[in-house]
Amino acid sequence: MAFGFSLGVALILSVWLTANCTVIPDGALHMRCHDRYFMIAAELSFTGVKPRFEAVDKADVFPITEQYAAKCGYSVSVLLLRGQVELRASYFSCHTDNKDDEVFTFNFNLITTHEGKDVTYALNKTCSPSLPWSPREVTCEANYMEVSSDEGSYEDSGYMVWEIPEVLYPGLDSTQLSFGLNGELVEQAVAEDKGYIVEKHNATVEISIPHDADGGYRKSVVIDKLYEFYIFHLSFEQILVDEDRLETRVRFQRTLATPLLPRPVFTENQIVLEERTFTVYLGGVPADVELAAIYLNGQECTAPFTNASRHNVTQVVHPNNTHGYILKVPFDDPAVQLQFYKEAAVLEYGLYINFSLTVVPENMFYYHLASIALTTSVSPPAFDAVCSESGISFKLDHRPYDYLWEISIGSDLLTSELAAQHGYIMSNDSQSLLLDVPLFTHGYEYKNITLEEFFGTFEILVRDPETSEVQSSTVKTCPFTATELIMCSTDGRMTVVADLPLAIPDGDPARITLIAPYCGPKEADGTRVLFSFPFNSCGSTVKLGRENVSYENEIFYSHLNMNETLSNTTERVKIQCTYPLAGLHRLFSAYKFESDTVGFGKIIHTTEPLSGLQSPTIRPTVALTTTWAAKRPAGTPAAFQPAAHPPARYVRVSSIRNLFSGLRKGASQVKVDAAQL
Repeated sequence: MAFGFSLGVALILSVWLTANCTVIPDGALHMRCHDRYFMIAAELSFTGVKPRFEAVDKADVFPITEQYAAKCGYSVSVLLLRGQVELRASYFSCHTDNKDDEVFTFNFNLITTHEGKDVTYALNKTCSPSLPWSPREVTCEANYMEVSSDEGSYEDSGYMVWEIPEVLYPGLDSTQLSFGLNGELVEQAVAEDKGYIVEKHNATVEISIPHDADGGYRKSVVIDKLYEFYIFHLSFEQILVDEDRLETRVRFQRTLATPLLPRPVFTENQIVLEERTFTVYLGGVPADVELAAIYLNGQECTAPFTNASRHNVTQVVHPNNTHGYILKVPFDDPAVQLQFYKEAAVLEYGLYINFSLTVVPENMFYYHLASIALTTSVSPPAFDAVCSESGISFKLDHRPYDYLWEISIGSDLLTSELAAQHGYIMSNDSQSLLLDVPLFTHGYEYKNITLEEFFGTFEILVRDPETSEVQSSTVKTCPFTATELIMCSTDGRMTVVADLPLAIPDGDPARITLIAPYCGPKEADGTRVLFSFPFNSCGSTVKLGRENVSYENEIFYSHLNMNETLSNTTERVKIQCTYPLAGLHRLFSAYKFESDTVGFGKIIHTTEPLSGLQSPTIRPTVALTTTWAAKRPAGTPAAFQPAAHPPARYVRVSSIRNLFSGLRKGASQVKVDAAQL
């Protein structure tokens, strides 16, 4: 059918003109035929911000200015937010080649400017409308139709709203409304099934388009924050009939755009304590936004992210054209900040995250910050302890925050070197710390010593590494037995359990004394005796050397009774405690014995002729010793390490000058009666 448009321009075949141009990049330009118009869309990144179009026919070339476009059925729009320029041409525009209203051929020139020079691209397209022509049709474009149209508005409910008159022409009845996006028209009922809302208010029809309607265009943009906007090419059709039932088809083409809408992304803390891992979900990320990098407390982790790293990042895709990312960071990762609050006894794990996002393809960067903190109650480590015949075994199952404290034996930090020095057996791995403490090694305290048994106590201290204050301790006391032992305490007392049959077969413990005959045993049985006495009593002697001081006494067995004569031999047990002189300064300043360390003890069993009692040389046969833990070579076993603390015994110091005068004269030792001290 022929249309007599008021444009009054004969449509003739055009001649394709060559153009001085270069190759158009892929994706930079699109051409599409719609039911009642032809469209060209070009990217501004390709055309620049001021592209020009020319209509071409057989006769000439016609620049499409604003006035000429309104006159001849063209519409040119620059969509800055979308980054495109659009040309829409009516099938009956001035310079379109029309064949029987069925085949329409368009020829245009696109002129861009590159480096100050114009570059022309020749474009052509042939279209055939898919919808048959009605006897009457009116198409309303933005710039040249007789019926103008109340711009669209965006509502917070998520709809783009457009209003038009219910009946455009008085005397004609409306029979059908159809509308859709991008020229794809559907009847009102079908559109409403897709989420459109159509309402009539007085003499107007209000159409509400859902923001996520199929055919709409969405784009992200960064302007300090992340925003988005939507563009809809709305097509509206109204069929009117007159009294003769002749139809008039009225069409509107309208481009509607939302304002910039905030598009915040969000983070969720999805930590599972049992996994000991930060799990953070970044959600609401639009389809045209990608994760480029992650900064963990300032440390950059750049995409692509691999599971081989300690930071695991997984993408999650959602059906609403958004996606998200799941970030996993172990608690023990170096990027995790730890803060221990002593007053509250809590440990805080802190992770500060900067998600670096980019809008593609423009590569506009947006940064989303998140701070995740987790606090957990903590307590100092505590050991499990088990008694054995040979000592005490301790075990500590490691917790991730146990490093907040130091473990010590007394005032010494527990290390592998210390364990080797004192004869402890220690193993330490990622799971647990095992410490076997043999009996008689450094650190034991002994109480309730009898011939039958004694109790050994060992204590492990947990200290604040900054202040060295003791935070907690694990104390274990176990019963032990020993045939012989000697204890040299730090406050000047010697405690000895001696096995007399080693020196005196068939001996009678009731006749046993120390050098002073009035000092008998506290306990005795058929074979052994228990003595406990201060150093300055019971006939003890002191040997003062250049570096050490020794306190000595002897256990004698008397063969005499009222009906016996003197035996030709004397069985005796020599007992001795030796201390480093440097640790005995308080002995000469505080008028009492007080040593920094326990002493080195010996029990020496001897047998010699009675006449040899005064001989300075004693030939030992059997000896039991206790060692100075602090001086004993690493790895050598100790016989006994006492640490009981009976009340301090005061000693006289009137002979101190005499003791040291002998040393100044070159003597290696000075021997005096301990009672003089």
